[in-house]
Amino acid sequence: MTVFFRHTKHLLASLALFSVIGMMLAMRPTPTAMERVMTRGELVVMTRPSNTTYYRDQHGYTGMEYELAKGFADSLGVELRMLESDDPSYIRYAIRKGTADMAAAGLVATAERSESLHFTTDYQKVDSLVVRRLDTPRIRDLADLAGKQVAVSAGSSHAELLVKAQLENPGLEFQQVEDASPEQLLALVEDGQVDYTLIHSNSYTLQRALWPELIADYTAATDMPLAWAFNPKDDQSLYLAAQRYLTQAKANGTTAKLEDRFYGHVEQFNLYAARSFMRHLEDRLPRYEELFRQAEDNSGFDWRLLAALAYQESLWDPGAISPTGVKGLMMLTNDTARQMGISDRTDPAQSILAGADYLRHTHERIPARIPEPSRTWMALAAYNVGFGHLEDARVLTQNQGGNPDNWQDVKQRLPMLANPAYAGQLRYGNARGGQAVIYVRHIRRYYDLLVWAENSRRRDDTLIALN
Repeated sequence: MTVFFRHTKHLLASLALFSVIGMMLAMRPTPTAMERVMTRGELVVMTRPSNTTYYRDQHGYTGMEYELAKGFADSLGVELRMLESDDPSYIRYAIRKGTADMAAAGLVATAERSESLHFTTDYQKVDSLVVRRLDTPRIRDLADLAGKQVAVSAGSSHAELLVKAQLENPGLEFQQVEDASPEQLLALVEDGQVDYTLIHSNSYTLQRALWPELIADYTAATDMPLAWAFNPKDDQSLYLAAQRYLTQAKANGTTAKLEDRFYGHVEQFNLYAARSFMRHLEDRLPRYEELFRQAEDNSGFDWRLLAALAYQESLWDPGAISPTGVKGLMMLTNDTARQMGISDRTDPAQSILAGADYLRHTHERIPARIPEPSRTWMALAAYNVGFGHLEDARVLTQNQGGNPDNWQDVKQRLPMLANPAYAGQLRYGNARGGQAVIYVRHIRRYYDLLVWAENSRRRDDTLIALN
């Protein structure tokens, strides 16, 4: 009896201790969303890989969403970790579940989505465009899609838009394709598996040249707000910090500069030029791709950037020659050829390797403090107009209160090199600086197209089968 009583006392004491510990744990406050991020030392962000959000180029990961999210993480003093998904529904689910702290995935803040997610102020507005083949009838209203083959990404804002349209047009039917990227949907239309799809205007702007046989000439919705999404069940600490960051980014011009960086070099669409590019992409580039890759190994530049440079110079024609006597794929002068130690400018291998080497030498002359990608764009401008003239433009930039280490500022002054009013300020004399700006803009455009041609169109899984 004594032994039983002793064990009972020990049991009661243990239960009392556990009860006290439980009460103490219950009294401890739950960490806020911001505290979780700061304790972890990283901001976890769900995104969708695309040319408008998040992708990898020669300098690493980039994209409008990535750069904004990186800026937000930097403002908090934490690292950024990106999680990827092509499924808009899963992205929204992951935020509600707590898999990530927020979503920066090109999500449209619709009324329906706002019932289950907490959206920030918008950082960009886009339109919803209906895309068709050039030989497919043009539509003037969503009701015209009735009886047609239509496909959109499952769980997308485009699907929500069509569901609403169905209320007034019961004959309108469409297929929602799981995990479909914009490139895959465009491929379905081009291949004739469907007649129409819907795509955001920013994505269409960047990709149109890859799909010259497609056109988007009907706008289904305008000014759709893109915003970051948060779990509404969380406290608002992290959400409010994001709101402050985006508001400040708009006020100080960060958002505008990013839009210019990612969209400012996209000139007006030219159907003939787009068709030529795609034709040359298929029949000319394969002949020289291995040489461009070899030049990447030698120079450190992304082979697609070197290929873009060569396309701007010669349209990948090794026999190209200009009225001034520059020749070959990289259109080298006699002086540059001698400097780089080559004997035949029309030989593709010599031209590509020498051109890449010359760009590397030019890049190394650009001050190392200048961050990428500005340093590369300046090197390309110097490749075209000359290093001394680039330096004159940078001096003008500094004298006028701009940032001489930022390409966005310098490119505004390059055209001034041809203006006699500035002749007295130019150490290296007048030059056609405006031509260098156009030159870099075209190379950036071709580079973007090559990156996305390789990442999407030329992948085996680009063309998907519909059920």
